[in-house]
Amino acid sequence: MGIKMNAFIPYYGLEHTEKTIKNLKKTKLISKVFLLTESSLDKTIKGCTNLPVDNFFSSNTMKLIADNCKTAYCLFIMKDTLIEIGQFGLERMLNVANDTDAGIVYSDYYEIKENVRSAHPVIDYQVGSLRNDFEFGHLVLFNKKALKKVMKSGINDYKFAGFYSLRLKISQFFRLARVQEFLYSTVEADVRKSGEKQFDYVDPRNREVQVEMEKACTEHLKEVGGYLEPKFNEINLDEENFECEASVVIPIKNRAKTISDAIQSVLKQKTNFKFNLFIVDNYSDDGTTDIVKSFAKQDQRIIHIIPKRKDLGIGGCWNEAVHHPKCGKFSCQLDSDDLYKDDNTIQKIVDKFKEEKCAMVIGSYQMTNFDLQEIPPGIIDHKEWTWDNGRNNALRINGLGAPRAFYTPLLRKLKIPNVSYGEDYAVGLALSRDYQIGRIYEPIYMCRRWEGNTDAALPIDKINNHNLYKDRIRTHELLARIKKNKMKKK
Repeated sequence: MGIKMNAFIPYYGLEHTEKTIKNLKKTKLISKVFLLTESSLDKTIKGCTNLPVDNFFSSNTMKLIADNCKTAYCLFIMKDTLIEIGQFGLERMLNVANDTDAGIVYSDYYEIKENVRSAHPVIDYQVGSLRNDFEFGHLVLFNKKALKKVMKSGINDYKFAGFYSLRLKISQFFRLARVQEFLYSTVEADVRKSGEKQFDYVDPRNREVQVEMEKACTEHLKEVGGYLEPKFNEINLDEENFECEASVVIPIKNRAKTISDAIQSVLKQKTNFKFNLFIVDNYSDDGTTDIVKSFAKQDQRIIHIIPKRKDLGIGGCWNEAVHHPKCGKFSCQLDSDDLYKDDNTIQKIVDKFKEEKCAMVIGSYQMTNFDLQEIPPGIIDHKEWTWDNGRNNALRINGLGAPRAFYTPLLRKLKIPNVSYGEDYAVGLALSRDYQIGRIYEPIYMCRRWEGNTDAALPIDKINNHNLYKDRIRTHELLARIKKNKMKKK
């Protein structure tokens, strides 16, 4: 193949960048290398051109790449790390780009952590891949035609969301193609476990970044017809009669270590209404069942369910409780290894439902270790949620918060996906399409992080499965919202 390309590489003056450039030039496909540098850096690498930038992912940087790309394709290295190109790796990316006319091509790769090489697959891009932290890996191949088209249409000035906005706009006109092959290797510097990374997007230190990301996502939703104006359907909270005002739902499997704490945090609640507790026991075999039975004998508010079905995930267990005739008007979530922060949590949730006449209420929580000592990032309050744009921004972030509570009649109509990951997110997105969601910004929930959590240290395949599922949820929801807007215009 005679196609050549320019390469754009972040450069901090570190030695490994020079090694990366040598590895790239060995392919004979790189015609020119541009170093994206901070303005204060006066170092360079022989044969390369420095391009001072304000931020590696800003709109100005994306414009610089587009302006300086003189080849049909250009390679953007997204992280300052050592890159080794696999056998004909760049040729393969170019072939796919040329054959499919994709706007962006990316691929699986190998990563080296603590001197161990392992496979790091990524996932396919779809219309619902709206997360700003969607992983493309370390190498992205831009089609110059896509860059020119987007730049001609104009892009907003973002300090942090430039790349995010660019790839969203490219996706409106071009395919984003993943090569399901390991085309390069890289040294991975972030060795944190998955459970430590998943809250980066709500870290208060990243607030300015998140505001920009929300703006870019909202802009995209308006352009594709998926944006929802702040107009909501009204709810009559008295349309049905319920024996209890509220029910707490705890799906459980093998939580002998924590279930007693969770149960006690419910039973000590002080309310001016009647409530009960559903514990849906999904065939525990570690002694959990006996613990629950013991509590149920002492307190008639506890309804212990062992489903007849053996094919239920967490969502399926929720359905067992929600469709039970004794389920209350409001269904309140509590995970089996967490607990309510004080004895007023349920009262605060129900008061919020009545105050705002909403379909769902989401609180704030405090991150703790097993011994309930606060750990970073501390309080997760999701203050990025706003009345007018929360349900649009919900398509970008990876979760809506906790604890979650629902108006039971709507939950019974909607049905909860029978899965054990993302079921709450799917329900929240679907409800927010038509109804307002109420928020409580003070911490009312204690979220324990410990080695027993299902997402404490997940392998990459499991992380990918989770992300792929949530992207599919977003795809379905985005298409539903586009359809809703089209129907309104008829």
